[in-house]
Amino acid sequence: MAAALVKGQNGPLNVNDVVISVQIAAPADLSALLVTEHGKVRSDADFVFFNQPNGPGVKLQPGASGQPAALVISLAAVPADIEQIRAVVTLDEPGSNFGGIAPAVARVADTGGNTLFEYRIEGLQAESIVIALEVYRRQGSWKVRAVGQGYAGGFGALVTDHGVQVSESQSAAPAAAPAAQYAPAAGYPPPPPNPQFAPTGGYPPPAPAEFSPTVGYPTADPNEGYSAPGAYPPQGPGYPPQPQGSGYPPPPQGYPQQGYPPPPGYGSGPGQSPAPAADRDLPNNHAVSLVKGQRINLRKEGGAALTYVKMGLGWDPVKRGGMFGNRAPDVDLDASVVMFAGASPVDVVYYGSLASKDGSVRHQGDNLTGEGDGDDEVILVDLTRLPAQVTTLVFIVTSYKGHTFEQLANAFCRLVDGTNNAELARFTLPGGANFTAMAMAKVYRPNGSQEWKLEAIGEGFQAKHPGEAVPQLGRFLKI
Repeated sequence: MAAALVKGQNGPLNVNDVVISVQIAAPADLSALLVTEHGKVRSDADFVFFNQPNGPGVKLQPGASGQPAALVISLAAVPADIEQIRAVVTLDEPGSNFGGIAPAVARVADTGGNTLFEYRIEGLQAESIVIALEVYRRQGSWKVRAVGQGYAGGFGALVTDHGVQVSESQSAAPAAAPAAQYAPAAGYPPPPPNPQFAPTGGYPPPAPAEFSPTVGYPTADPNEGYSAPGAYPPQGPGYPPQPQGSGYPPPPQGYPQQGYPPPPGYGSGPGQSPAPAADRDLPNNHAVSLVKGQRINLRKEGGAALTYVKMGLGWDPVKRGGMFGNRAPDVDLDASVVMFAGASPVDVVYYGSLASKDGSVRHQGDNLTGEGDGDDEVILVDLTRLPAQVTTLVFIVTSYKGHTFEQLANAFCRLVDGTNNAELARFTLPGGANFTAMAMAKVYRPNGSQEWKLEAIGEGFQAKHPGEAVPQLGRFLKI
């Protein structure tokens, strides 16, 4: 008798080969993504769909009459570095979504036709694509999990999350993506190439205690071995050396404040640009209020350097008056951090990839509205575990739906000591900027130094997605 799974639940696979099929009341396709422990495909050979029906250990075979093809998985033939096989259901008809049809049913069977597990995929609305199930390794054995993770943006949103870059001439359906190109080894997310590929629904925030730091899918098994909030995955192999130097002009400098003495002659000449304050250590008894361009050393006065910090970012939508009272726009901002080795980006931690490859940086999850007091999104950084090649972390905020910072108030970033949660420094942005992205701050070590510094940036630019932002960040790297 088949076991019925609910979303997040898993079960063991005690057979050598399994067949995944879907019963659905609309034209659809079934495909598979074979991903590593980082949640990314290795190459285009790890994407199995009807124009590329064979992959390593996975193949498509004709399904039941009027139903999508089925996935046949030979577990022993799956490469050792593939950790998960994600079964994806995509609706064929443009404009269709799962909310308009009866819930699909995903089945896992053995090759003899005996159904082992069934999962009724419920709770979807505007989504046109869903990761239905995943087959994954756990302590030397294979298991299956009911995922039910939908993507309102369709194929473009799905492949962006898995490191796939789709050209503008390709359709948003798997049928038109046989030659999909993949992101560079660094793995930072590519921008949606045109509005057709731009995700529209956003991504739900993960439940902090139940999500894998590198994958983000729920599990009902408390013994699955996922890290608790604040913990880090095992140390990765690090990054290859990257070329140094960027050739970009230095960022604008700001004004001294909060007990930082100005340099001689500050503001004394007509038209003279104010100079930044000298770099100082963090005071022991209060937080520093930073201004644009100001830099501080990440160590306490008379004490040791910081090792574990948190960058909290927050904002509030501006409320507008109207005949029905005050209402705020539905603004969805996303905080991300881009890791650079010299002038070369090597990794991005954002809502679609919540941990860096080496485990030194972790994102605590996506806030879709900015509602509530305090930090809206938090990024954790273990400075002791950053690879030696990483020289700069740039913290950015992008507007997923294209709202500008004119529609926001109280935007800020703050540095927090990760060992005791004490606020160390805060930078508040003035409102009214007509940009969809903002470089908030950077943490960097200059000229090969092992000592880290923080600089408040506060520069706006146009980007709705971390992938659109990365090529524009070079000008903030100059020290």
